[in-house]
Amino acid sequence: MIQLILGGARSGKSRYAEQLAINTHKPVLYIATATASDAEMAARIAHHQQQRPSEWQVRECSLDLVTVLKEEVQKPQTILVDCLTLWLNNQLFHFPKQDFSALFDSLAETIKFPTADIIFVANEVGLGIIPLGEISRTFVDEAGRLNQKISQVADSVFFIAAGLPLQLKGSN
Repeated sequence: MIQLILGGARSGKSRYAEQLAINTHKPVLYIATATASDAEMAARIAHHQQQRPSEWQVRECSLDLVTVLKEEVQKPQTILVDCLTLWLNNQLFHFPKQDFSALFDSLAETIKFPTADIIFVANEVGLGIIPLGEISRTFVDEAGRLNQKISQVADSVFFIAAGLPLQLKGSN
């Protein structure tokens, strides 16, 4: 089963996704995409590390998510990717002129027939003010396209607001 958990900043999406992973009663592989680019982000990462169950396996993956998923999706486990939006941010920073549509297609193709349960966390960034700068607008546009691509292959999609889930796709 593939699940996509969307929400704004501090909406409770990671906590919700972590509980979904626990509820599968399978071994969990946590794929962390964040990079500690400053002290505040390092503190956020440390907070997430403290919240995770110690028995979870963790792989740091700031860029090559497709390769890591190819290695892991056929194993009997739950994969929690937190988060797609930070992965996209890393892609934009390192490879701003790449074909993002091809990248997203590659990601979607990699997860089409998994043995593993996969839970993706992503920010919904398109609900706010339209950014002024070109790179910021590109980020918002590509984040929206990425979320749409993954929602197409996901079995269920949830939007989290104020810690409360709203199911957008799938059945309970």
